[in-house]
Amino acid sequence: MKKWLDLLATIWVGLSTHKLRSFLTILGIVIGVAAVISLMSIGRGVETDVISRIERLGSDLVFVRPSFFSRTAVRSTLASLTLEDARAIREQVPYITSVAPSYQRSLQVVVRDKNMNVRVTGITPEYQEAYNLQTNDGALLTEYECERGMRVAVLGAKVKQTLFEDDNAVGQPLRIGGNIVRVAGVLQSKGESMQSADDAIFIPLTALQRMVAQQRTSRGEYMISSIVMKLNDRGQSKYVVDEITSVLRLRHQLPEGVDNDFTVTSMEEMAKALSETVATMTIFLGAIAAVSLLVGGIGVMNIMLVSVLERTREIGIRKALGARERDIWIQFLIEAAVLTFVGGIIGVILGYAISLVVPHVWSMTTAVSPDIVILAVAVSVGIGLFFGFYPAWNASRLNPIEALRSE
Repeated sequence: MKKWLDLLATIWVGLSTHKLRSFLTILGIVIGVAAVISLMSIGRGVETDVISRIERLGSDLVFVRPSFFSRTAVRSTLASLTLEDARAIREQVPYITSVAPSYQRSLQVVVRDKNMNVRVTGITPEYQEAYNLQTNDGALLTEYECERGMRVAVLGAKVKQTLFEDDNAVGQPLRIGGNIVRVAGVLQSKGESMQSADDAIFIPLTALQRMVAQQRTSRGEYMISSIVMKLNDRGQSKYVVDEITSVLRLRHQLPEGVDNDFTVTSMEEMAKALSETVATMTIFLGAIAAVSLLVGGIGVMNIMLVSVLERTREIGIRKALGARERDIWIQFLIEAAVLTFVGGIIGVILGYAISLVVPHVWSMTTAVSPDIVILAVAVSVGIGLFFGFYPAWNASRLNPIEALRSE
């Protein structure tokens, strides 16, 4: 025990004798570790934010959309998805609690002297349930209104603010295209998300079919933009996706070997893919920050080589008094590790402080997890051991007689 205490005392004397040099050596590690912590915390924060937005939308949803395809390999066209497809899915695919077809058009909306182009979406009550739409004012579309094709609308929060500002919108008329529609309700803000409901107007699907010249297939079926399904067991999402694919391929008469003219995606798959993408980005950011750690490690090696050169006589005296090569090697190796460990701890504190400031400056979510901290400190110590190995080995190999002659 006394031997190790003496060794630590010797290391402390060696580091404190050259305070500025030790500080500059530590600074390189501090910057590297702080960069790793802050950049990886930003990456983790983005991942958490993406997942939370998807969960708010609903992780038990499955989407079907038409896709571009080509049977002749000459020209790609957008395939059709129909109301009959939605009915077939509802009747033939298990584990589905609701099927919500929808149709979207970008239309001119006018209220008094204000007008804007808005994404108008024709929906059914199941659509509101699937996306968990809630109103701040008024009410959602009812089953009766959707069956009768009544000209009522529910406004997204941003649309309401643009058209009505602070006035009460419920019960007020607005003109969509050449049709007058009454506002039934205003949705709660969903915030920034994929195709946010804040920027849309929702009316009964049956009403939109009558208001615009909706396309039909050659069989006279109404074409729709998408179908969203809500599952009663999210663990069955892969099975449901496969079943929907089989039903639609049969309905669309697609022979074996021909690509699907539709896309089926589960929210669970989407969340997994996005999570993997963001995780890869986080690792990439960490790797970029790790370059500064590498530079700091090279600085450690340079400083330790200078330290060995300056303390050559000290090394010779220790060897003359009986110190073994291993003792000298361990001393300088631990000295390098202590430098990088201290730099790592300070870097963690600085990186954590930066991660706390970033959300207030750039409105970004950050998340510092224990594994990031442990990894950063472990890497910094590892760099100290790696880059301190050669100087320590060089010191241990000095000839004591030549070392004593050194001035």
